[in-house]
Parts: sequence; structure tokens; C-alpha cells
Amino acid sequence: MGASAAYHLAKRGVKNILLLEKESHFGTGATGRCAGGVRYQFSTEVNVKLSMASLPMIERFKEELGQDVSYRKCGYLLVATNEKDEQEFKWNVALQNRLGVQTELLSGDEVRKRLPLMRFDDAIAGTFNQKDGTVDPNSVVMGYVNAAQKMGVIALTGAEVTGVTVGGGEVREVQTNLGTVETRMVLNAAGPWSSLIGTMAGIQIPVTPLRRQMFTTNPLKEVPEDFPFVIDFAKSLYYHREGEGLLIGMSNQNEKPGFDQNVDEDFELVNLETAIERMPLIERASRASHWAGLYEVTPDAHPIYGATEVKGFLLCTGFSGHGFMHGPISGKLMSEYILDGKFSSVDVSMLDLKRFAEGRLIKEYNVV
Repeated sequence: MGASAAYHLAKRGVKNILLLEKESHFGTGATGRCAGGVRYQFSTEVNVKLSMASLPMIERFKEELGQDVSYRKCGYLLVATNEKDEQEFKWNVALQNRLGVQTELLSGDEVRKRLPLMRFDDAIAGTFNQKDGTVDPNSVVMGYVNAAQKMGVIALTGAEVTGVTVGGGEVREVQTNLGTVETRMVLNAAGPWSSLIGTMAGIQIPVTPLRRQMFTTNPLKEVPEDFPFVIDFAKSLYYHREGEGLLIGMSNQNEKPGFDQNVDEDFELVNLETAIERMPLIERASRASHWAGLYEVTPDAHPIYGATEVKGFLLCTGFSGHGFMHGPISGKLMSEYILDGKFSSVDVSMLDLKRFAEGRLIKEYNVV
């Protein structure tokens, strides 16, 4: 979010942009620990429209910024194993089709035919979009950072924000471990840590950090090149090709909020056993690597864009596991808001901070 916003602001001629990253390298926080998935398949109009604007930006990334991001269009195949999900899938596909997104609704038999390596006897429906797929997160982040720096953006690593000074109802200063910066505008794009930054400015931001973890396998020659990004929806279990092996993850429904990014070995065993039940081939695989990262979850699983009660303190956060894929358009949207006073590319005005106090929540069903 921060790198994309810095790039899009600089592209429109803004000077004196400072991008702060507390880690030693860019893209090693939540973005660098995500599964790299990008998709059009959402259950709300605004999220579908964000994908419709953002994914083509990823397709054009090399052309525009000179950075290959390894966009692999393997398609997402979401599988429903109960009637509630089946009905939601039908509604979601109708919405996506109405908006011009060509997602297909599949029968249980069609799911089984497309996934011969998996045991989906209980599948009753599925959805598939060929343009969904995976992208390399680090390449996107560094593409934006490098391009922004060439246009004069100062991008610092090892720069942790330690305080925000507010005076007269507006931002005055940002304190960091490297020194203090006078400014009248701050864009809080700190993801899972954004509520901590908000507290420094006296603002309550309903973003909760929640650990998610995954692992990769050694090469598995049985898995075909065109194996899709498969999501067993009811189990929040997913698989996609990673190199010559698989990346496998699963949401822990009992995970407690917090900033712990260590792998929970006990839950990894649960994930592994569940993955083997669906794909017996995994039993013969060995683990290549594993890691954990943080989702930035809001009460309605939608992001927060725009102003707060403190003048000059803006938000672009709370993407609830979908931030990487919506990062390109979100940076552009924030550049529009800062320079033009409105969101032009996609109308996200309803995704403001005030909606939580005013009860205007818009629930996203397709959260994994």
C-alpha cells in the first residue's frame, strides 16, 4: 500500500515523499509473507471492482515499470461442500458476471473432473475464473519502490515510527528511531500494525492482526502445470503450485489476535492431516519451507480508505487478507484522494472509517 501510494503520488509530480519501512528490507512484512494470490472472485461489488481495476495493473506491470512480477494465470477454483456455500457461490457468480467478470459456476462432477488428484466426493459446486492466479509479492513491492525512488521518493528501511504528534486537530510531526519529521500529512499503510500507529495519533482503528501460516512441499511431478489455486471453502484450506511443488495453507479458526509470526507447529500438523485427506499425494511429500504472516482484519473484511478525525492523518489499511492483490489500485486511489479530494478510479467512499461507528458494514463472504 505504501509503496504503491508513493509511486502514484510521485508519478503525478508530488515531491517530498518519505516512505518508512520498519523492517530491514521492503516487502518483508505482511506482503512478503502472503500466498501471492490474486483473484476477481469476491462477493461484494466494491471488492470485485477493486480487482477489476487492480489486476489489469498487475498485468501491465512490466510494461509500465519494467519489472516482471511472474503473473501466473492458473485460475482459482473454489469448492463448496455444503448447501449454504453453494447458494452463496451462485449469488457471487451472478454478481461477478453482471459486472463483466467471466467466472464459471461448476457442478460437483465438474469439480471432480478438473481435480483428479484430489478427493472431493462431497463437492456439490465450484466456481472458476481463469484470470485469477498468483504473482510474486516481492517483485511488485520492489517494482514500486525502485520506480518511486527514481522519481525522487526517499524510501528508508529500518525506520520504525515511534510517535505521531497532533496539534490543533491536525498532524504535526512523526517520530522515528532515525529522527523526527515535520509533516502535515501521514498515510497510515502499516497493515496489521496500523492500529498501533493510529493510537499514537489518538485514533481508534478497528484493524486486528491475525496469524495465518502456510508451508511448501518438495517437487511433486504428479501435479500438472495448469493445477489451479484450489480452495476448499468450508475448511479454509488452499493449495497452489509453488515452483515444482505445492504451497498449502489453512486458516486456524481458533487463532487468537496478536503479532506472533512464529509457526504454530501443532496447527501445522492439523493443516497437513487435512491437506492429505483432500490430496493423498501429500502424504509422500516432504516439507520444503514454512512461515507465518499476519492478516489485517476489519469487522466486515473490507479495507478502510481516507480521512480520520485528525486532519492530515489518512488510512489505507484493513484489507483482511486481500491487500496484496488490491495494492496497485489502492495506491492510485489514495493519490487521487490526496490530490483531487475524491476517489475516481473506483468509488470506495463507502469504505471510510466512520462506517463502523455508523453501522454501515459491508460483509465480504469470500474470506479465506
